[in-house]
Amino acid sequence: MNTRTALRQRRLTAIVGVALLAAAITGSVVLIGQQSLASASVPPTVSPASLPEADGVIRDEGAVSVFDETPAVTNLDSDLLAAVRAAATAAEHDGVRMHVNSGWRSAEYQQVLRQDAVAEYGSEEEAARWVATPENSEHVSGDAIDLGPLTAQDWLAQRGDEFGLCQIYANERWHFELRPAAVANGCPLMYDDPTADPRTQR
Repeated sequence: MNTRTALRQRRLTAIVGVALLAAAITGSVVLIGQQSLASASVPPTVSPASLPEADGVIRDEGAVSVFDETPAVTNLDSDLLAAVRAAATAAEHDGVRMHVNSGWRSAEYQQVLRQDAVAEYGSEEEAARWVATPENSEHVSGDAIDLGPLTAQDWLAQRGDEFGLCQIYANERWHFELRPAAVANGCPLMYDDPTADPRTQR
């Protein structure tokens, strides 16, 4: 009877040992898999400075006119570009110079800006208040332009609706989009920031 009890205890100990070993191996495999997925989902860090002008990059603030032949300008929606150029001409008559801080952007450039925003603001949620994803960005579709300097932004705040140009977000005084109905009806109410815009929820 002692031999049988000892044999059962050894078998039980062996079974428990095998089960613990299997659990440890499974846990290690899952942990390694999660680490691999996490590292695979973190895109390589790319600097906007390393992207070419063909991606819509504007290297020097104030250096690009709305009349320049650069991808950030020429890849804009043609109606938006025509309205911006007409507004810039009228602003010039009022002694206000207008330049492009950002216009059309490639999806790659937009993704770099989004990654930079996450790093700067500390979370995807906070970054979304300032920079849209490539899939939802009006810059990637060519339907938005960021204009400067401050005097031009003020001029557009007062007269942009005459050209159908409207500030869309209260937190981005530089961001303008074409709203043709604004010529007759004035610009629509602004969203607080991009997270309140239904287009960014697509």
